[in-house]
Amino acid sequence: MPGESLLVSLARIAAVVAIGLPLVLYLLQDRLIFYPQPLAPRRRAEIARRYAAVEELFIEAADGTRLHAWHVKPAAAGAPLVLYFGGNAEEVSWMLEAIGDPVHGETPGVGWLLADYRGYGASAGRPSARALAGDALTLYDAALKLPGIDARRIFVFGRSLGSGFAVALVARRPLAGAILVAPFDSLAALAKHYYPYLPVKWLLRHRLDSLAAAPRMHAPLLCVIAQGDEVIPPAHAERLCAAWGGAKRVIVLPGARHNDTDAAPQFWPAVRAFLDARTEPAAAAGR
Repeated sequence: MPGESLLVSLARIAAVVAIGLPLVLYLLQDRLIFYPQPLAPRRRAEIARRYAAVEELFIEAADGTRLHAWHVKPAAAGAPLVLYFGGNAEEVSWMLEAIGDPVHGETPGVGWLLADYRGYGASAGRPSARALAGDALTLYDAALKLPGIDARRIFVFGRSLGSGFAVALVARRPLAGAILVAPFDSLAALAKHYYPYLPVKWLLRHRLDSLAAAPRMHAPLLCVIAQGDEVIPPAHAERLCAAWGGAKRVIVLPGARHNDTDAAPQFWPAVRAFLDARTEPAAAAGR
């Protein structure tokens, strides 16, 4: 009967959508999470010309992958050092515009180590949550070997996606403090926000669950939330910060969106104040 044929056709379409859409998202999730950005030769030359205190480094990961980083050398030995993990569509050299001058930049007297994720900038390999969490440990261990580094004064700064790797590092190494900007509670919770009709818990290959680790964190935290964040709704950041086990300061930037936090007048003063506190390192939550 015509009515039955229509019902059969609709059932088939529904089955294709129900099976096909999750399959497509499962197969394409790398592209949904990671947006590798290249480092153009002209940009590389510009950095060498403009920033005398910036050194280009290559660090070998545990599996032999060659990772690229920029080291902003401080004016004095023993200064605080910040390990930086950027967003999912970021080539980290853009941060040099703010912090590339260790005397007149936004964080005078502070050293930085800015790491390009695998496949980003001049780093080799392909990104994955597990690999990048391991690379965060590699970067920390490499930082300890830099000249003039005080191991008690190493901080981590994670922005957006990078907040997940920053938390993973705090769980495994002693840090003087953590700065999380536009962070999320877990990738699964964030994916559920965007795809509430899909079983994301079973589809997601890349696991970053900062919320589960947060109660065990003892390093001091500066949590910066963009009030108008259209990418990571503030509720996700609020849950993570509320669960943090150590001392914390939460700053909400009025009207700020996901990609313009640094332009807010409160942003850099808050970062400088946190770093200037010279917090003593807390014991790592785990080894």
